[in-house]
Amino acid sequence: MAKNFVEELTWRGMIHDVMPGAEEHLLEEMRSGYVGFDPTADSLHIGNLVPIMLLAFFQRSGHKPYALVGGATGMIGDPSGKSNERNLLDEATLQYNQECVKRQLSQFLDFSSRLDNEAVMVNNYDWMKNFSFLGFIRDVGKHITVNYMMAKDSVKSRLSGESSEGMSFTEFTYQLVQGYDFMHLYKEKQCTLQMGGSDQWGNITTGTELIRRMENGKGYALTCPLITKSDGSKFGKSEGGNVWLDPEKTSPYKFYQYWLNTSDEDAAKYIKIFTFLEKETIDSLIAEHAEAPHLRVLQKRLAKEVTITVHSEEEYEKVIKASEILFGKSTSEDLKELDEKTFLDVFEGVPQAEVEMADIEAGLDMIGALAAKTGFLDSNGAARRELKQNAISVNKEKVKEDYTITKEDLINNKFVLLQRGKKNYYVLVVK
Repeated sequence: MAKNFVEELTWRGMIHDVMPGAEEHLLEEMRSGYVGFDPTADSLHIGNLVPIMLLAFFQRSGHKPYALVGGATGMIGDPSGKSNERNLLDEATLQYNQECVKRQLSQFLDFSSRLDNEAVMVNNYDWMKNFSFLGFIRDVGKHITVNYMMAKDSVKSRLSGESSEGMSFTEFTYQLVQGYDFMHLYKEKQCTLQMGGSDQWGNITTGTELIRRMENGKGYALTCPLITKSDGSKFGKSEGGNVWLDPEKTSPYKFYQYWLNTSDEDAAKYIKIFTFLEKETIDSLIAEHAEAPHLRVLQKRLAKEVTITVHSEEEYEKVIKASEILFGKSTSEDLKELDEKTFLDVFEGVPQAEVEMADIEAGLDMIGALAAKTGFLDSNGAARRELKQNAISVNKEKVKEDYTITKEDLINNKFVLLQRGKKNYYVLVVK
C-alpha cells in the first residue's frame, strides 16, 4: 500500500491549499501528478527545491511524477508574483536549459528504474508548437470567460499595482496556456494532480476548470506555502544572489554554509521540508537541539542531508574538510587538496596581496611576505616580532624568520596561506 501523500506533506508543513477529495483520490491507486519548472536558466536554485521535494515525496508515496519544463510558457512569462515581464528565450537556449534541469532533478527523482512510477520529463513546447493562434483561441479560449480570468489574484494584483504598467495580452493568456498543459497531460498521461507554490493556485485551478469543461473530467490542485525566513528576508538568497544547485554557480562549500547558517527556528522548519528523514528522526533531532542549541545539531544535519542529495557524499566530505581548515586542526596537505573555487570561498573576505612568481621562484623571505611586499603587517619590525613569538604559520605550519616561501608552498599553483595567531589569515596570490 502506498504512503498517504497528503498526510506526509501535512506533518512536514508543506500544504497551503488542497482541493477537496484529493487525498481520497490519491489513496485509491497509483496516480500521476506534475509540477512545472521554468527553464529560463541553466540551473535550478534552492527556491525551486520546494516543488522538487513535492515531486520527490509524491514518487516516494508510490505515485508517478511528471516534471514539466515550460519551453512554451518560458517564451511568455508567468505574471504570478512578478511586477515585470520576463525576457523571452530562443528554442536552442531553452533546450540546453532543459537538459541541465533534468540532470539536477535526477538527484531527487528516479527517471530510470523502469518501474511503473518512474519519473518522466515533458516539455509543453512539444504540444503547444503545433497550435496556431486561431486554433488555440477557438479550441481552448472559448471554454474560459474573461470574467473568470480577471478574478485571479495574479491578474488582479498586476492590474491594480500602483507602479505597474498593467500587463500585456501575452501574460494575460499565461493561465490559459498553463491550464491547457494540465488538460493535455490529463488527456494523454492520465495526470490528475497539479502541484506548485501557493502563488500558482489560480493557474492550477484554471487547468481543473478546462478539464471539467473540455473533457468532463476531474483534476485536482495542491499547493504548498511560499517559504520565508524567520527574520523576514527572502529564502534562497545569499549576499551573492541566488543559491544555485549547479556547483559552478554556487560551490558545494557555499551551499553547505547557507544551510548551516540558518536560524534555529528555520532549521526546525526546513529539515522537514528539504530532507527525506522520517518523522521520528526529525522529532528526536529537534529535541536534541533544544537541549543544547549551541551545538547546532539541527543545522549540521540539515546542511549534511541537503548537500549530499544535491551534490554527493564525496562533495560533502570535501566541504567538511574545508570547513575544518578555518575552525579545526588541519594540515598543509588538507589545504593543498582544496580546489581553487573552494579555497577562495573558504577565505572570502580575508586580506589578499599579489606577489610575482619570480619572487617565489627566487624564494620569498618572511619579512617580505608579511610586510615589505604585502603590507599585511604594519612594518618589518612588527613582522620580526611576530616571527620571534612563534605566532606565524605558512599553510598551517609554524615558521621562523629564516623560512623562505618557494613553489613547494603553492596551493593550486597560485596561493599561499599566511596566519598570525589563531584567527588572522592572509592570502598571497601569485601572479
